[in-house]
Amino acid sequence: MAGHTIKNLKELDDAAVGFGLSPDVEARFAREALECEQSGLSYQRLAPDVRQSFGHRHARQEEMYVVVEGGGRVKLDDEIVELRRWDAVRVGPATMRQFEAGPDGLVYLAFGAPNTGPGDGEVIQGWWSE
Repeated sequence: MAGHTIKNLKELDDAAVGFGLSPDVEARFAREALECEQSGLSYQRLAPDVRQSFGHRHARQEEMYVVVEGGGRVKLDDEIVELRRWDAVRVGPATMRQFEAGPDGLVYLAFGAPNTGPGDGEVIQGWWSE
């Protein structure tokens, strides 16, 4: 394997389509495409005023999120935090999290490490229901 990999995130498959979440949600996962050995990366977009339909947490993977467009809120366990462009959020593995876009939508990059592969995450549909 080469010492580097380059991929355009917007050219990766949109996983949200397969889950019936498109066009309100866009989710492009780059871990495999980039041949990540120790980490993972994804591009996430929520249309204006859309909340993700599920919360999730991990057994081992820590994640960092960077807002690159728009803003909104994130629920971290029992705390709701406002987000704006260029905010960076670190979330420990056991912390439940779910995102909601504001009126301008929300686009963020998610970075995770270590690379745990499938099965490390727990998803709870409708977790943030207020």
